[in-house]
Amino acid sequence: MKGPHNIIRLIRTGATLERTGAMDVVLEAFRAPPHLRFAARMLGWPFKWLGLKGDPALPPATRALTALGPAYIKFGQVLSTRPDIVGEELAQQLKYLQDKLPPFPTEIAKQMIEAELELPVSEIFGEFSEPVAAASIAQVHRARLADTGEEVAVKVLRPGIERAFRKDIDAFYLAARWIERLAPFSRRLRPLDVIAHFEGVVMGELDLRLESSSAAEFAANTEKDEGFRVPQPHWFLSSRNVMTLGWAEGIGLNDNDLIDAAGLDRRVIAARVLQLFLNHALRDGFFHADMHQGNLKVAANGDIIAYDFGIMGRIDEYTRRVYAEILMGFIRKDYRRVAEVHFEAGYVPADRDIDEFARALRAVGEPIFGMDASRISMARLLSYLFEVTERFGMATRTELILLQRTMVVVEGVARSLDPRINIWEVAHPIVERYIAESIGPKAMLRDMVKAARVLARFGPRLPALIEAQLIRSGNPPMPVVVERRVPPLAWLLVGAAFASGFGLSALF
Repeated sequence: MKGPHNIIRLIRTGATLERTGAMDVVLEAFRAPPHLRFAARMLGWPFKWLGLKGDPALPPATRALTALGPAYIKFGQVLSTRPDIVGEELAQQLKYLQDKLPPFPTEIAKQMIEAELELPVSEIFGEFSEPVAAASIAQVHRARLADTGEEVAVKVLRPGIERAFRKDIDAFYLAARWIERLAPFSRRLRPLDVIAHFEGVVMGELDLRLESSSAAEFAANTEKDEGFRVPQPHWFLSSRNVMTLGWAEGIGLNDNDLIDAAGLDRRVIAARVLQLFLNHALRDGFFHADMHQGNLKVAANGDIIAYDFGIMGRIDEYTRRVYAEILMGFIRKDYRRVAEVHFEAGYVPADRDIDEFARALRAVGEPIFGMDASRISMARLLSYLFEVTERFGMATRTELILLQRTMVVVEGVARSLDPRINIWEVAHPIVERYIAESIGPKAMLRDMVKAARVLARFGPRLPALIEAQLIRSGNPPMPVVVERRVPPLAWLLVGAAFASGFGLSALF
């Protein structure tokens, strides 16, 4: 949906940050330079009266994000795992967003369950609790099956959540277009592609049938992983808006005091969380992509229990090998190999100087490896690497966005459990084992067998495909007529005028 309502949404975002007092908190947390602080205040302050009030009982940043809606809450959830980026105080405030949001009434949840499953709740469940957790998209109830007595978790989507998300995503698209047009250098980052990727992820999260499928696949992949559990879905009690899983009891990874009181070693848990993620991403190519503390618990025996499978990441085998080689190159300080991998994968344009790129990578890695273990950070490496690849013309890889973002979140979770964890030491055996199994004579033989199978399968069609490609190459496509669109500045003026008029009419 295009139009001035998206402008209003963006204006209201700045106004809400101002009204709730979150603007100063956010700018300070990100250590914004003076000119950026001035610009942000000038954009938000004139429309402060249009901002949403939020819950005055909450801290400013949490108050603003909960008032603005689910897409902003998702962003806050990610930041809550990064005290090294936003500071300990703000990170603690944002942890509220993980699973302590205001729930909607249980009666509405029951009505949704009955409409979806076409059975009275009393026939399905012998017991059905009030919400035990409420997040940005759904809430969870603890229940007991009437026929077997098994304890289950029943997840129900918030009413109207899809419409609310679409409104925010439309505004994000508009912001991305402005960024591309007003700051041409940003096009290398492909902001529109990034928003499209985010939209696909979120829309998948809003269909609980897909989440049930992800849970089942994830459980099958990790069945033999020591110290890890995934609750199994009950398919006959799941639908688009309702999902039922087996109940798994544990302590949230956001409660260090309870973990200590249970006699569990937080250092072991921190290392296990990081190694499990790397195993799932590299070995399976299918990983939990929303691994904040609210979605992870630890059982009495030390097993990690994962919840909430709405956002899952998938990467192909070739990309996994590239990612592993880059990580291993940094671990071994083989910066030339890291540079070669970037060129081989086409991440850096072929006309750039590989030796200069390797030298720049050394400037990224050496300062990090010289740090104390508690300061060695994958997030810092990604940040520095981003600066270097930007200078060498690397385009944003949308297929890696979810992987990189999850790596940052997982590191935040591990550090919250063990502030002195050495990320590279923990990652080394997992990455090394994957490379040993995936790059070498045996892996080469497997690849050749796979290639032969594909050729055999498409053999009868190859002549026709080659002929069609030759015909296309000899007949270039007709030029595309570019549709004229209203300039973004015009929409901005219309939206600001409309927002001001709307506000004034509300006053009188």
